[in-house]
Amino acid sequence: MPLELKKVQAVELRSIGLDEKWLQSQLMEDTTILGLGELEVLSRERRQPLGGKIDFLMYSQESTTYYEVEVMLGTLDESHIIRTIEYWDIERQRRPGAEHRAVIVAEKITSRFFNVLRLLNRSVPMIAVQLEAFKIDESSIVLHAVTVLDVTEETPEAYVAEEAEETDRRYWEQKRDGASLAVMDKILASLKSTLVSQRISYNKHHIALGSTGNNFCWFHPRKTVGFCHLEFKLTPETRDDQLSTLQKAGIDASARSTDRVSFSISNKTVDERLSSIVEALRQAEALSR
Repeated sequence: MPLELKKVQAVELRSIGLDEKWLQSQLMEDTTILGLGELEVLSRERRQPLGGKIDFLMYSQESTTYYEVEVMLGTLDESHIIRTIEYWDIERQRRPGAEHRAVIVAEKITSRFFNVLRLLNRSVPMIAVQLEAFKIDESSIVLHAVTVLDVTEETPEAYVAEEAEETDRRYWEQKRDGASLAVMDKILASLKSTLVSQRISYNKHHIALGSTGNNFCWFHPRKTVGFCHLEFKLTPETRDDQLSTLQKAGIDASARSTDRVSFSISNKTVDERLSSIVEALRQAEALSR
């Protein structure tokens, strides 16, 4: 039976009688609406010492990361950007040993503010989520989140050999916990049998993986024990399909540019998702030749 195509109408929440309190209540009940994985709400409308209240303080048990979340209806404006950064900085000072993310959520993020956020993201680990509402019928709506900006990682453009400062395995063993390196090692060991050759380059800010062609994957073992971030290169034509495949496999992957995908994985979850990761990297390697 062929699927039936139905049109949906994007609406502003205020236009259908819903306010910010309603949106906060939906996020309180189900934080996965934001598309940032399973987050625990530690507090809602948390009062700050210098005035004002942060909409949400959330926490990821998996990555041990705090999320300072500011939500607004309508189009993103300057005041919400400033407020989000202020709240992020306050919470960061309260827990200086933990990782923190400033999260701005709005129904619409224009290109003007996207460029501002992208520039700020070089100094502040910021995530921008465009959360749109779509009307299905007179009694139903859908909330759809798109992460338009994610935390800045070292970009692959900086990974070219002439700019990379070479190190060795010992450097990374001193820099990161062994459990974080073990995540990478497990992926490399599983991938080895599918590659013609495996070329591993240890550099100051990343560990690059190549085969017979160009480097196609970059590993970032994290300070958080047992976590590793990786980014790999595909093509603009293949990126979306591979991104969807990883997400369906339970991997919180995101697009980094027109041809790159990135995600973090822990030693607690890498085993059950290993086959999907290896297949994605196998395709990336084939495109790198």
